[in-house]
Amino acid sequence: MTGDEFRPMPALEVRPGDRVRMRSGTVITVTRIEERFLDSDDMICLIEDTDERWRAQPVRRDAEIDVLRTE
Repeated sequence: MTGDEFRPMPALEVRPGDRVRMRSGTVITVTRIEERFLDSDDMICLIEDTDERWRAQPVRRDAEIDVLRTE
């Protein structure tokens, strides 16, 4: 996927560097992904960890989320 539009994608396909728009409208740039969030096989946590801010967003592995990927 390339371009400048957010597109729906399964959460499991998100990778570091992707920009993700959450349901709240907040957009994060994923810098790392924590598997088995809170020791749950059903959850992952998308994390933005930069000098400007730190934000973590838990999501279900099977959730469809809006992703902007630049390659």
